[in-house]
Amino acid sequence: MIHLSSIALGRVSAAQSARFPFAVPAVATLERMELTAPVTFLVGENGSGKSTLLEGLAAATGLPTVGAESAGTDPTLAPQRELGKALELAWKRRTHRGFFLRAEDFFGYAKQVSKLKADMSARVAELEEEYSERSSYAKGLAQGPMRGSIAALEARYGGDLDARSHGQGFLTLFQSRFVPDGLYLLDEPEAPLSPQSQLALLALISDGVAQSSQFIIATHSPIILAYPGATIYSFDTTPPARVQFEELDHVNLTRSFLNDPASFLRHLLS
Repeated sequence: MIHLSSIALGRVSAAQSARFPFAVPAVATLERMELTAPVTFLVGENGSGKSTLLEGLAAATGLPTVGAESAGTDPTLAPQRELGKALELAWKRRTHRGFFLRAEDFFGYAKQVSKLKADMSARVAELEEEYSERSSYAKGLAQGPMRGSIAALEARYGGDLDARSHGQGFLTLFQSRFVPDGLYLLDEPEAPLSPQSQLALLALISDGVAQSSQFIIATHSPIILAYPGATIYSFDTTPPARVQFEELDHVNLTRSFLNDPASFLRHLLS
């Protein structure tokens, strides 16, 4: 399912065009970006603008943010919110399901969830003391909402996200938060994942596509970029242009290195 069918940059003022993020070449020259597949990848070197556009898109869509702070209020994303207001989005079917996730924000989110659970558990213990001389029925009524919320967190995340390895916690988050008919904006999701876990993420994405979800993903990973049938936009050109998997520098450099690492290292380390 394709929910969001295209992205374009609307009219911006001369003052806007002179400053970040509108001055980033890939943003300044952005033409209508057609999203013709359920999975679209944004690829390019660091600083090319792919994450900036994704952040602006997160602000424009108003999707929930999986992070310590929402894309709608995070002070570090104020310029991207300005970009979001200038983006023109075309929808085939508007969805409010899904989320925006920057890999760097996951750890703060995991700590936030763990703290919430710990605070509720502490409150349950306080109520145990406060209601020690009252009936078990009254105690149960008082503790019920907190116990229910703790159970819901454990059902969704299976325990303490923060206590797991980063990769395990990341995959658990995806497994628990992917729902049908969603739009998912993911910024470099490969960051905490081993190659094997990246393959697991591809399987989760495939399951999501089968349930009418759409994914727009900024990534450097040749493994993730190999998802079959995906549309790939390179931000190393201005304006960003569609490319094939086999044409990507990320893919060809990785392939060449793995075929002959000694040759690369001999030149690099000599």
